[in-house]
Amino acid sequence: MIRIVLHGIVLAASAAVPLASAAPRACDPTAAQLAVTVTPDPRGPTAPRMGDRLAFRWMVVNHGASAATGMIVWLTLLRVDTGHEQAVDLEDWSTDKAVLVDNLASNNIIRRTWTLRLISSGTYRVLVGVATPDVPVPTVAASEAFTVAPKLVVESIRVLPVALGIPFTLGILLAFRLVRGHAGTGTEDAD
Repeated sequence: MIRIVLHGIVLAASAAVPLASAAPRACDPTAAQLAVTVTPDPRGPTAPRMGDRLAFRWMVVNHGASAATGMIVWLTLLRVDTGHEQAVDLEDWSTDKAVLVDNLASNNIIRRTWTLRLISSGTYRVLVGVATPDVPVPTVAASEAFTVAPKLVVESIRVLPVALGIPFTLGILLAFRLVRGHAGTGTEDAD
């Protein structure tokens, strides 16, 4: 069963371990039960601009001998421009931030697509992570970096008709009112 989390990531409940007594954990990629990949949807724009939507396909494979239970798959967007390196808040970029998978059987695959609405220019990278309560180190896959071009807010082809049309229209209305006002001010003879 899959549940999509719309507001934040829901983490599996477990007993708290004090940080001082927690043992350091090393990443051993050869021991990974779960493998994850992320690729941009080939139908997406080749030169994305602000306002476009980009889709990323992700896939998780369970290579383990047993089912993966309580699996959490989440999306992270990183801005990688020099001097602006940071994780991006997905609030405006995507409504889907995490997927919970109750059970992924051994040697099975789950595939999904995440869509991002591009709201800011810059260079970015998408990360998709997967974790289960019983695996100490999450598995993460990264997309190739992609650049979002800025979108022109003011385009002269759209501004010129407004810049010329409003004064012209106001001038016509003013002239019409003046002509109409003078036509009705004539004096009438009293009998």
